[in-house]
Amino acid sequence: MAFIPASPLCCLSFLLLLAQATASVPAPSTRSSVYIVHTDHLTKPSHFATHGHWYTSMVASLSPATNSSRVFYVYDTAMHGFAAELTDDEARRLSNTPGVAGVHRDRVVHLHTTRSPGFLGLNKDFGIWPDTGFGDGVIIGFVDSGIWPESASFDDTGLGPVRPSWKGQCVDSERFNASMCNNKLVGARFFTGGVNESLDDFLSPRDKSGHGTHVASTAAGSEVPGAGLFGFARGTARGVAPRARVAMYKACSLRSCSSAGIVAAIDAAVKDGVDILSLSLGGLHDPDFYEDTMSIALFGAVRAGIFVVCSAGNFGPRQSTLGNVAPWITTVGAATVDRVFPVTITLGNGQVLTGQSLYAHTSNRTEMIRLLPSNCSNDLVSDRIAGKIVMCTRDLGVFPSYGAAVQKAGGSGLISVASSDRRMDGLMAQAFTLPAVTVSAGEAARLAAYVNTVHDPVASFCFTCRTVIGENRAPMVATFSSRGPNHIVRDILKPDVIAPGANILAAWPIESPLTRSKSDARRSSFNIVSGTSMACPHVAGVAALLKHKHRDWTPAMIRSALMTTAATLDSHGRGIADNSPNSTGVATPMAAGAGHVRPQLALDPGLIYDAVEQDYVDFLCALNYTAAQIRMFVPGFTGCTTTLPGGAAGLNYPSFVVDFSNGTDDCVLERTVRKVSEGPETYTVRVVAPDQLVAVAVTPGTLEFDKQNEKKSYKVVFRSKTSAVGPSQFGQILWENDAHQVRSPVEFRWT
Repeated sequence: MAFIPASPLCCLSFLLLLAQATASVPAPSTRSSVYIVHTDHLTKPSHFATHGHWYTSMVASLSPATNSSRVFYVYDTAMHGFAAELTDDEARRLSNTPGVAGVHRDRVVHLHTTRSPGFLGLNKDFGIWPDTGFGDGVIIGFVDSGIWPESASFDDTGLGPVRPSWKGQCVDSERFNASMCNNKLVGARFFTGGVNESLDDFLSPRDKSGHGTHVASTAAGSEVPGAGLFGFARGTARGVAPRARVAMYKACSLRSCSSAGIVAAIDAAVKDGVDILSLSLGGLHDPDFYEDTMSIALFGAVRAGIFVVCSAGNFGPRQSTLGNVAPWITTVGAATVDRVFPVTITLGNGQVLTGQSLYAHTSNRTEMIRLLPSNCSNDLVSDRIAGKIVMCTRDLGVFPSYGAAVQKAGGSGLISVASSDRRMDGLMAQAFTLPAVTVSAGEAARLAAYVNTVHDPVASFCFTCRTVIGENRAPMVATFSSRGPNHIVRDILKPDVIAPGANILAAWPIESPLTRSKSDARRSSFNIVSGTSMACPHVAGVAALLKHKHRDWTPAMIRSALMTTAATLDSHGRGIADNSPNSTGVATPMAAGAGHVRPQLALDPGLIYDAVEQDYVDFLCALNYTAAQIRMFVPGFTGCTTTLPGGAAGLNYPSFVVDFSNGTDDCVLERTVRKVSEGPETYTVRVVAPDQLVAVAVTPGTLEFDKQNEKKSYKVVFRSKTSAVGPSQFGQILWENDAHQVRSPVEFRWT
């Protein structure tokens, strides 16, 4: 087994503060780093009483002076192995030890609602909420930055005790007592041993960054009347599954997460018995699955029957920037909701522009102030900026930290030009610390035309703290949401779905700044934040509702229900838009996946596409993984015995990728569906495809079912009508009757 070298350090943004992926610098062989050692636990020598004893013996054997206490995590559920501090030389030697399947250097990743439940069609009086008991009793585990237990969103009033089979625990630690848990917060542990402990954070499950608190309350927060942020988005806040239970597994500090801690958290969550596992974190350009310890551990979670949902990443609108793309993971992109926070900008010539802002002040209107264009880098010189409104342009938007810099330099205001956003209603609203507005590229063009034609440009802001609902088109794919294609396996279409992820109101630690600026003295028990990190828990909450109603559904069945019922039209009846500068308008599955989640329809999808452990093993075999590589996922695996028709694209997935590369004219794929609705039904197929480029034939053309849980298979023959290389095209395969529409997106590619 070859030693696997250090992988790049990859970052996903926390609240959209994006960072470039950088290669790690190999440490000298005499210095230790954290490594994750993956073992084949079935080969443990019998003279060791436990696997932990075996692992400490391995480390001790490396050198007479080796301190075996360097083993600080033992994994024995989601995956098998341990994490330890090793030198590079020790790691190479350990990789050749019998029973060791792989040695991976620790990767560092970063963390990637009054309106969104209503926007999802959730109503407390009828529909999926009362039909599923609001998710009562379902346990959602979060691997994140911790939790603020005093938040009203985690109040347990009216909740009964957690189920007897639950094995989770709450640990006494820094500013966190086990008594802080209740019938809502049923588990709280921390796994930060792989993170630099010098970082200013609590050595406990307590959240300092706010990310974990926001995410957990988005998915499962209790009802909190009168929530809002400085008058914005005021209303009753509640999670998507407000009676679901929360278990927090802190594996992230203020700025980073260690893969060693993430795997330990996943391992504990599986052992504790969570139903849903939500991870709003990941990396840019993840390694192959057999080198990715997080993907391996999540395979173990899915094998245990846990639905796993992860954020897609915040590196959009660039293509091939998705994270968490393994087919056993449900990958979620971010979309806007139909709520904006408008602000008007009046220019010196009388023109009025519109933007968004969460700035709140006792004075609603500013005086006319001189405008100063700037790139808002390190050139914020006080004598140039003092008393002026600074115009900042960034490809991915300007964030509150820039506002703090402008304010420190004496600036009177800020206009943030989000040059990647095509429309105002797709903008992220920002809680700036000074009078500031974010405008779209279109409004920015009008602003630039004014600034470039007058000698002394001036402007004023009008802040009304207004929240406008229902007027704009929504959902749209958020600009920042990472796009496909899947950079590891092109045969699996990702993301799977999109969900609300822009301008989401949820709980926040009352002691934490609302922005990442230490100079921000404002505090609130709720905050409005954007990111795929916010979209992920929306899907976790919907999955909890489905799990409450359908206890026997596998993780793949839940994902299928979400995908095949997803919306492709917005609130105005038009195709969901892609809010990015290079988009032609309507979002493709590369950006939106199967579409926007619709909880009510997902409760009764009609037909589902299922996949179990053996299907995923066959998928790994189709990738030509060796037996040793597959043993990372399946201990004791000896070799591939079955094949997937159509290769990796033949996995029984609710979407299709059709590859006409290398002159291939025909592609044949098969799928199997299971009827989950009651009573006899007949479904008829309908195909939507670019007819001038592709011919599609589905056999049989009808599927007749007599009873629930009956299975039927069908075959699709795709034939290319062109040999020219060109961009991907898209279509869909739909199985329909009067009660159900089961839709699968299709990508056609010629390379």
